[in-house]
Amino acid sequence: MSRGDWSRRRFMGALAGVSAVPALSSCGDGPSAPSASAPPSSSAPPLAARAPTGSPTPSATAGPVLLALGTYTSAEGGGRGVRFATYDAESGRVDGSATLSGVGDPSYLARHPDGRTLYTVNEREKGAVTAVRLADRKVLGSRGTGGGAPCHLSVHPGGRWLLSANYGDGSVAVHPLDASGAIGERADLVTHTSPKPGPGQQGPHAHQFVTSPDGGHVLAVDLGTDTVYTYRLDEASGKLTEVARAGTRAGAGPRHLTFHPGGRYAYLANEVDNTVAVCAYDPETGRLRVGAGQSTGTGAGTSYPAQLLVTADGAYAYLANRGHNSLTRYAVEADGARLRLLGTVPVAGDFPRQIAFSPDGALLFAANQRSSTVSVFRVDAGNGELRLAGEPFASPVAVCALPL
Repeated sequence: MSRGDWSRRRFMGALAGVSAVPALSSCGDGPSAPSASAPPSSSAPPLAARAPTGSPTPSATAGPVLLALGTYTSAEGGGRGVRFATYDAESGRVDGSATLSGVGDPSYLARHPDGRTLYTVNEREKGAVTAVRLADRKVLGSRGTGGGAPCHLSVHPGGRWLLSANYGDGSVAVHPLDASGAIGERADLVTHTSPKPGPGQQGPHAHQFVTSPDGGHVLAVDLGTDTVYTYRLDEASGKLTEVARAGTRAGAGPRHLTFHPGGRYAYLANEVDNTVAVCAYDPETGRLRVGAGQSTGTGAGTSYPAQLLVTADGAYAYLANRGHNSLTRYAVEADGARLRLLGTVPVAGDFPRQIAFSPDGALLFAANQRSSTVSVFRVDAGNGELRLAGEPFASPVAVCALPL
């Protein structure tokens, strides 16, 4: 892969004044990979007792709720592994933390549908994915992704397959998951070889790999080729078959796709040209039709859209803007077919890399990479307005915040 391209993604949000990090150790089967016996570096924070199910936990749950935090361990000022804090579901206040060390560059996190296992990418030149059992913070092992700089992962709704995207060489990987949540040997790896890279890109850069709401297709967003690829996943073998692809405007640089709960529309954040696009989706064929780019509300300055969220009722959508350091709010209209810009609010941090709702949707968390903070907002269920819930929580090079 092109190290220059990887470095641009890897360190575009590095702390001001920090020089490039030396060559990173290998992951996966190499000596730097976390082992199944790697212990947490400190005791875990308290967690409200709740049954491990795939359904969201209501905010009425008593006691603190777990919050997992991702970072770059190899960046100056970065964390030492996956960090665990807790938050209060009513106030949004984040408190305490404990770190599971030995997990290298855990820049993106995802949870198994049964709630028992946490998965993280190891965003390094030799990429890997790691499983952590949440009950006792035990690392269940790591597997190589077959590519470089994995930056996104998700679990197929059936809970048997882990999907990951390798930014460095534009490939997507599938790994089986066993009953314990542990990751098996890679079942498939597909590299995006066409179309040719978009303007300013040196090659393909897979940025996301996610399942459609109907469960019938998995979609890979590639920033380098300005394309969203649709695959069918063979749930017996884990093999991928491409069935469709959708191109954006040349040079848009698509980064993140989020579906409307109705399943017929999705919204695409374009990192390079600072736009969002409404996409029509056909569940039968897996075909995605990308609409025209529209404003993020950030004005003429340099800004890079990062991630989109849609409320569970499909009424509002939110976009994180790195550079403008804001969150854009849209009204979702026409059963998902239209986004109407409502405005932006300051994120109270620098370079919001990732955003996530609490399980009940009442809170929104923003991981701010450059300021090393996590901002928490209350979400008004009536009008979708965001209100900052206290002072942001300090967390080293915060690139992912996942309420559990």
